[in-house]
Amino acid sequence: MPNNQNPNQTNAQEVRRQNQQSAQRSAQQQTQNQNSMLEEFASETDVNQVRNQNQQAEANKHRASGGQANQFENGSR
Repeated sequence: MPNNQNPNQTNAQEVRRQNQQSAQRSAQQQTQNQNSMLEEFASETDVNQVRNQNQQAEANKHRASGGQANQFENGSR
């Protein structure tokens, strides 16, 4: 009767289990990294400051173009 417990053979089930665990840990790490990046970006962004800057930019555009601003916006004059 042949001996199936040769210590030099690879246990395929064990390798599959280890690969599955590794993939799960990798997926968890990726999720944590993405969440960390989102939190860092959000914590450094002042929404009110961005809104104010956008409003100022729009006002400056209208001031710079004077009376000619948006004269063709509706397709007619």
